[in-house]
Amino acid sequence: MKIAEMRVTPVALGDPPLLNAAGLHAPYCLRTVVELVADNGLTGLAEVPGSAAINAKLEAARGVAIGRDPLNWHGLRGALRDRFGVESIALRGDKPWDQRAMVQVESALDVACLDLAGKAFGVPVAMLLGGVVRERVPYSAYLFYKYEGAGGELGFGIDPQATGWAAARQKAALDPAGIVAQAQAMVQEFGFESIKLKGGCFSPVEEVAAIKALREAFGPKVPLRLDPNALWTVETSIKWGREMEGVLEYLEDPCRSQEGMAAVRRALKTGPGVMFVEEL
Repeated sequence: MKIAEMRVTPVALGDPPLLNAAGLHAPYCLRTVVELVADNGLTGLAEVPGSAAINAKLEAARGVAIGRDPLNWHGLRGALRDRFGVESIALRGDKPWDQRAMVQVESALDVACLDLAGKAFGVPVAMLLGGVVRERVPYSAYLFYKYEGAGGELGFGIDPQATGWAAARQKAALDPAGIVAQAQAMVQEFGFESIKLKGGCFSPVEEVAAIKALREAFGPKVPLRLDPNALWTVETSIKWGREMEGVLEYLEDPCRSQEGMAAVRRALKTGPGVMFVEEL
């Protein structure tokens, strides 16, 4: 099996004025879909964050990918690094989001090759990564601090005719009351049974207050999660992690580095166990 064609398709999705560690979301969320078409007709799909730099690198990577065996990821990755240089995937530094275009290129091609491999062998990709643990996984509600606005063509404006969740998602959520209202509307619309808050926007005092307000509103049977996007120091993570012991199911990405995460993990006893997800 060889890669015969590579399609790069940028897409723009309307995005409300959400807040995160990097600042304010633009009215549109840019993503790029990558399709690898093999000479046997199978297609592998992947998607990554979109930007002019990422898309340009993907277009440049087409000549490297075509003709390669998608089952030999190490060979394809080595060819990419020969073409673009190992320095293109150097350490990410201290930015909230990974700005290295080649990391996104490698990610897209890796996932698309895995998709092709799974289809070629007739198995889920999970089987290629060690096996299937469960057949179904519940989704969590994903809350954001946000300004008023619908996003997309409306930007900070709203659609006065909107109803239900479409109306609720336009409202500002800048304090615990706003976060709780957003969660209630989301749970009512979609039936989520756990809730995650994207933090790293305001002071830990405010974000911990929002978590406590969610606990008061939903009770102890609804798992709560907080993701400060690795903006807290180890000391801050420990201080406020202890404040939320017994409330959080897990604290995601509180600080930088695996060493920092490990130090926080050793210091906390969140429920039956605190879980951190390191963003590499």
